[in-house]
Amino acid sequence: MNAEKLALSIASILLLIFFSLILYGAYVKNIELPTCKDTIIKVSENKYEVHYIARQFSFFPMELRIPKGSILDIYITSPDVIHGFHIEGTNVNLMVIPGEYRIYCHEYCGLGHQNMMSKIIVD
Repeated sequence: MNAEKLALSIASILLLIFFSLILYGAYVKNIELPTCKDTIIKVSENKYEVHYIARQFSFFPMELRIPKGSILDIYITSPDVIHGFHIEGTNVNLMVIPGEYRIYCHEYCGLGHQNMMSKIIVD
């Protein structure tokens, strides 16, 4: 009986410490989780930033349109597992010519992996 009470007390203390650390990170250190707000940002006349979220089994935003001749900075994060980010027909470091580019996950991430796609359209 005493061993059960001790185990329950230790588990309760550990849970309290765990949640306290989460709150400390969120409120004191201002650590934010990845969000979907402002995913496409126009930095200047011909420069854009996109903040992708790779979540099991989708990318957000699903489709992105940018004007021809624009510079695009891509930032990507994942709140769950490891994902890949491959832009079909490029090595991502090259200039992208006008057209439609499919994006897909190249790192197996689970049962819906084959459906994880997005696209960038350069007008």
